[in-house]
Formats: sequence, structure tokens, C-alpha cells
Amino acid sequence: MCGIVGYIGKRKAYPILIKGLHRLEYRGYDSAGVALINEAGQLNVYKAKGKVSELEAFCAEKDTNGCIGIAHTRWATHGEPNTVNAHPHYSESERLAIIHNGIIENYAVLKAGLMEQGYTFKSDTDTEVLVQLVEYTQVNRHVDLKTAVQLALQQVIGAYAIAILDKTHPDTLIAARKGSPLVVGIGEDEYFLASDATPIVEYTDQVIYIEDEEVVVLSTKDKVQGTKEEGIEITTINNVTKTPEIKRLELSLSQLEKGGYPHFMLKEIFEQPRTLTDSMRGRVNVRQDNIALSGFIDNKDRFLNAKRIIITACGTSWHAGLIAMYAIEEFAQIPVEVEYSSEFRYRKPVINKDDVVIAISQSGETADTLAAIQLAKSKGAFIFSICNVVGASIPRVSDSGCYTHVGPEIGVASTKAFTAQVVALTMLALCIGKEKGTMTEEQYLRIVRELGQIPDKIERVLGQNKRISDFAKTFTYAQNFIYLGRGYNFPVAMEGALKLKEISYIHAEGYPAAEMKHGPIALISQEMPVVVVAPHCGTYEKVVSNIQEIKARKGRVIAVVTEGDELVSKIADYIIEVPETEECLTPLLTVIPLQLLAYHIAVVKGCDVDQPRNLAKSVTVE
Repeated sequence: MCGIVGYIGKRKAYPILIKGLHRLEYRGYDSAGVALINEAGQLNVYKAKGKVSELEAFCAEKDTNGCIGIAHTRWATHGEPNTVNAHPHYSESERLAIIHNGIIENYAVLKAGLMEQGYTFKSDTDTEVLVQLVEYTQVNRHVDLKTAVQLALQQVIGAYAIAILDKTHPDTLIAARKGSPLVVGIGEDEYFLASDATPIVEYTDQVIYIEDEEVVVLSTKDKVQGTKEEGIEITTINNVTKTPEIKRLELSLSQLEKGGYPHFMLKEIFEQPRTLTDSMRGRVNVRQDNIALSGFIDNKDRFLNAKRIIITACGTSWHAGLIAMYAIEEFAQIPVEVEYSSEFRYRKPVINKDDVVIAISQSGETADTLAAIQLAKSKGAFIFSICNVVGASIPRVSDSGCYTHVGPEIGVASTKAFTAQVVALTMLALCIGKEKGTMTEEQYLRIVRELGQIPDKIERVLGQNKRISDFAKTFTYAQNFIYLGRGYNFPVAMEGALKLKEISYIHAEGYPAAEMKHGPIALISQEMPVVVVAPHCGTYEKVVSNIQEIKARKGRVIAVVTEGDELVSKIADYIIEVPETEECLTPLLTVIPLQLLAYHIAVVKGCDVDQPRNLAKSVTVE
């Protein structure tokens, strides 16, 4: 989940690399480092524990000259977060330097073999093993660096996106990937390298997405023969030449800035009326009486003939999948199973050729979800993905899918990506239900029209931000929270609890409201705040009974209710109102107050909202 960035060209590399690290810091912030080859041919490596700002301070008096360099921001896997384990890592001779995102699973075996050959190691990382292996291969096989990288990677088991510098070749940067994202930006006689496009968009909109087991050589010296682009050569690790496919970035620099908000998370919460409008644009027609999803239309028979739909995802995306289960089963009458990707990929699941597997991932690079759909695809299942990042790994290996189009989500705690996933999945459920005839035309039209009103209704919920901020201060004392909901809002309760855990470090759990009496009620006291999602629909009266049970035990209740609610308003301690809507769409409204509540509690506690401890945005390792 680390972030890597590289540059080779005519400009000074250091400012580009540091700016790129800041944009990739959501991928990890345990430590950071940079490697530069200066005009004298020296390979300088500078590293610091902590965030990128710590690296900047350390480099203030250092030699940061050079027009070629690589940089890294780390989320620790092998070895504790410290300066020694920070990337880049030197080879034994300090001729090579490497940065790496991923995990080398057989690093211990490789390390033992290298130690027998006299190699010594300074860090506890698997990455240092890789750079030593490359140097050993080059020296002992008498091959050039590209060939050494290819041969070394043939011995590697695991996932990687790497970039390597060789101080004896200051005009060449080599990179490769397998299972971890890597993109090359093409400028005017210059090239950029990064884990995603965010560090690149300022300089070029021309990119190449590197595929698994591909090695790319970027050079500013001579045209590389047999390629379309001067200075770019792409081969596989088995030395099969590939032709670069250049794509245009659909990303703007303004999307990567806070726009006056104190945190990216708050900005992204407030962006949701616009981002959901963008997600529906071109899919919900202007009359708001029909939905057209090309991924469904082009593969209609696979959905209509599906005996079962399996949804696989992790974290927040898993919660979106649970909401989709309710919608698909209600509208399309198809059995749905929602699986944690990390469990699904290992438990020998029974998968049939008439199954549809829906994978949900904001980044499109989630390692467990990618592995889960590869397993399902090998069994003949049809793969449909819901992703945000165009060109990511998951949509590329899927049979079809739907992009959410919410723009980059920088805050580690997902907000706008979640609501967009729910919208995309709801549209899919409606498409299937209409085509199968398992929902009435009147029901379909009513929900489609209401879906078009959701952005305006979210604006009304956001208008309560100041009041939520005020009473959130009351709950910074809490060490535990319980979140309750039923039906479509049970997953919302879990999502609200997850948001609070992620950014405020307060333990919180989400439960179906009726399950409270089967254990969690033992925890109720004046010291245990309870958040109840209670819109006036479905099992409303049952939820009211649950709230009364909590109040009878002196629990403090924060309730999310429908505007005009009179019953819950009389018994709850704090009320947040949401506009009335169709029951299947209530999660799009009820989750907004929970996002704001978690945000404001975390801010008052002084937590780092955008970069909470131990977390990273894109989980590209197991």
C-alpha cells in the first residue's frame, strides 16, 4: 500500500518527487525517502521516519540536485516503521537503489541464499532482498540491468511495483509491476512514474498503465528501437516486447486540492451532492424515468439468467455490498451472497458458471478483491466490477462493470466513494428488476425519480453540519459506541461505526437493532453512547422499541430520523433529521450524519482525520 513516484527528464527531480509523495501520502505515511543521481554521478539516498514533511525537513540542507530520481512513502509490512526500514534501499555496493510497493512472499528463502553468498542486510524489509537479488544476478550472470531485473523477478513470489536506479546509468530508470499498480506519464522529453495518476496530472495527461509482469525502461539518452515512444521500452519478465498503449487522463489538478476545507474528508463529504449527480449523469435520463447502464445492457442475459449473485469486497465497499443485497433481492428476486474478499479467496467457495460475481473497490487495486475475482473467473463466473479509478486492475480483469466517477478520494476514510457505490449498485438492481419483470412499472418509476432527488436531499442534510459539530464535542469522552439499524440501514450502522473507529480511534460496533437484546444490551450505560438509524419506514416501530429499551437502562441516544418525526424525537437525547425518501434509498441520506459525526468527534480529539494511524487508502497487499 506504499506510494512510489519517479522522474527522469530535464527538470530538477526533487521538487517533483516531493510533491508527488504528498499526493500519494494517503497510501502510507510511516516513513518516506528519496534517491537522486546528481550531475557528478553520485547516488544519494535520504530517508526519514514519519510523514513526507519529516523527509523535507531532513533534506533541507542536503544535496538534492539531479534530473533523475525515485521516491517512496511507506505503509509498513515487513519491519517496523523507522528510518532504516524506509525506502529507498541500496544494494550491497550502493550502486543500485530501489523502491517497492507490495510483499515478496518468499523473501526469507531468497535472503538466506544471498547471505550464503556473502551479502549483508541493513534492514528488516523484504524490499532490500529484492535489490540485492538484482545486483547479484547482474554481477554473476554478466547481464545488463534490465535483464537482471527480469531474471530476478522470475524468482519472486508475491506482489510488487518497483523502480530502480543505477548510478552508472544516470539516464535510465527501470520499473516493473505485478499485482500492485504502476502508471507512466509521458511529457516532453521527460517521463513520470507513480502508483497512480495523482502525482502526474500536473505535468501531463498522457499515461501508460503498466500490466502485470511487465518491465519498463525509461531513458532520456537514445530512442529505444522497436517502440512507438522514444525513450520507452516495455517487455515482460520473459523478455517479450510489448507495444505501449497511451491513454488520456480524465483528472484535474483542482480535484487534488482541499478547496478551502480544513480536511479532504470534510471536502469529500460535502462533494457528495455533486459526485452522485456525476455518477448518475448519462445513466439516469433527463426525464428521470429510466436508467441505462451499458455494463448491464451489453451483458443482459448473464444477469437475467443468473441463479445467484455473489458480491465480494472489503471494508466500506463490503457495507455497500450489503445494501445492494437488500436491493437486488427485493427488486430482482435473485439470491445474493456478500463475501469478505479476504475470506472468499481462501475458503474454496462453490462457484458455478451461471453465477454473477460483483466486485466492489474504490481504488480497483484491492489485493484481496482482485484475487477473489480471479478465482471466480477461473471457475467460469461472470465478473462485474464497481470501481472509481479508470484503468485500475480490477476493472481491467473484469468482464464488464461500472465506474462511479466521483473523482479522486484523498481522505483515507471513504465517504463519497461509498455513496457512489450504493448509487451504482441500486441502479444495477433496478435495471435487473425492470428487465426481469420482478418489480412493477410504477415502483420502478417512483424509485428512479426519487433517485434523481437524492443529491438535493443530501444538501439539506449537510445543512445540519454546524449542529452536529456542536453536539459531537459532548462525546469525545467516550471509549465505546454502539450503532444500530435495521433492514437497509443495518449496513449503514456498521459503516458509521467503521468511520468512527477509523478516524477517532474510539471503539465502535454496528449491530442489527433487534440483535441488541442478544448480548450488546449488557453494555448499555450512561457511558455508552448509542447511535440509532431510525428513518420512518420498514421496521420503524421495532426500532422505536429498541430505543425505549436503551433509555430504560439510562443509555444516551443519538437518533437519525425522518424529518417531522415525533415519536423518537421525544425519547432520544440528540436528533438528526433526514428528508423522507424511498426505503431503499435511505442509506444515501442516513449515512451523511454519521460521516459528519465521526469527522467532528475526531477533529475535537485532535486526530489526523485525513491520515489516521496505521491505515492506508488503497490496500494493495494482503
